[in-house]
Amino acid sequence: MSDFVHYVDPEKSDIEAHAKVTDVTIVDADRGNVDEVAKIREIQQQNRFIRSMRHAEEWLDRKMGIELQGIDRIPEEEKRPPHIINIFLLWWSLNVHVGVVPLGLLGPLFGLTLGQSLGLRAIATSRYSFGWWGAKLCSVLNIVVGGGFAVVNYVVVGQVLSAVSDYTMSITVGIVIIAVISYIVSVFGFRLIHTFEKYSWIGTFILFCVLIAQAAPNIDPNAPGFETGLGYAGSFLSIVAINFSNASGWCSISSDYYCNYPASTPAWKIFCLSFFGVVIPTTFSVTIGAAIGVPCFLTEYAPYADAYTNHSLGGLIYEIYHPVGWSKFCLILLTFSVLGNNIAINYSSGLSLQLLGYYFHAVPRFIWSLLVAIVIAVLAIAGQEHLETIVNNFVSLLGYWTVSFTLILLVEDKFFRRHDGYVLTSWNQPENLPPGIAAVFALLCGYCCGGVPGMVQTWYIGPIARMFGLSGGDVGVYMSAAITLLVYPIARTIEKKYFKR
Repeated sequence: MSDFVHYVDPEKSDIEAHAKVTDVTIVDADRGNVDEVAKIREIQQQNRFIRSMRHAEEWLDRKMGIELQGIDRIPEEEKRPPHIINIFLLWWSLNVHVGVVPLGLLGPLFGLTLGQSLGLRAIATSRYSFGWWGAKLCSVLNIVVGGGFAVVNYVVVGQVLSAVSDYTMSITVGIVIIAVISYIVSVFGFRLIHTFEKYSWIGTFILFCVLIAQAAPNIDPNAPGFETGLGYAGSFLSIVAINFSNASGWCSISSDYYCNYPASTPAWKIFCLSFFGVVIPTTFSVTIGAAIGVPCFLTEYAPYADAYTNHSLGGLIYEIYHPVGWSKFCLILLTFSVLGNNIAINYSSGLSLQLLGYYFHAVPRFIWSLLVAIVIAVLAIAGQEHLETIVNNFVSLLGYWTVSFTLILLVEDKFFRRHDGYVLTSWNQPENLPPGIAAVFALLCGYCCGGVPGMVQTWYIGPIARMFGLSGGDVGVYMSAAITLLVYPIARTIEKKYFKR
């Protein structure tokens, strides 16, 4: 996803230029509103538990250099941008990993053949459309989105490590291992994440090329599908919707990794590097999954089909790589391929939780990231035997909200703020933000009137989705997009006319 929102700083306020907040132990530069920082510091000083966590964070920073920056806006003079090419390479690490392969496997499983500017975090930016309270809803949904993808990653890693041990180690142990490693790296923040993501995709890319090369003799690109006509169209629509949901899920966290780039960075560069940085590696990983899924589900090549049936994706990859020693070596390396993805999820989820209120903001990010990692690990352990169901149902459900969220911010930026711009000091001033009624209304309309009647889930098939064969076709994402584009411009025009903001 591109960080498509273009911002204008109408005037640099005296508060931003000069104000500082000081308490007995900490001196902080203002991030747009001195009152916000003052409230956070007051909470940290008055609450013994929160104060101790703040001191712990400062100690970790002195000893190991972890990031102290939370959701506060980063002023232009404090930005420390990595090289612009990192934007492109970042998305390669986030999308070339073993956790994306199950999305490609769904194609053959369905019977388809092979054919910067503001200095704010992504969810904080949504306050300019969703308002103070509506942005809190986006924060919660953002955490759910990230958590869903992380659950898939954890389970896949558990399966891979189990295969390495010849299935003597439980999947649960593998889940715990990757959860701990992902959390530790995420604590160090923006700079280390950008450095790690710049290189981590390279080894995985090579291993995936070897994987497809070793599987190629058993892949029949002309294998027949399960359905024809509307049934085939329905399956195709569903797999496209699932993969779109996977890619669009990055929209709500993308600017978490762009906020250190200067406001002068050309928007077209951000867009192109982000768009192609997501599309190319995602297509590559999904295609790998689709290819190795053909002998599993369509031609039913016995060794692959049995390995997947008995040990899921980890067993399948273990069977494809050969000989055994080489296979185990590759699987161990692939275990670390999901780190880039999980690190980003832990980092951004911690920031999203800070946006929920002053007390949430006062708690250091590394605490929230720890709680997120624990919850995700517990959910992964509970759902480890149902990976396909999680991917098929949960991931497609995410697309209904992310597509609406993306389009609302796009319309707000390109239409409603094209001339007025954004007052940077208003990001945490509820009285100066839109009430958010239009954005929340458009989001709900897109989900309820588009997503629900067009969705295909194990437990429910919408009336419009039923028109595409017996299994249905998931058109919820497309309908959500169309309805959001219809509703938001009208609702926002009325809201802006009535509330004047």
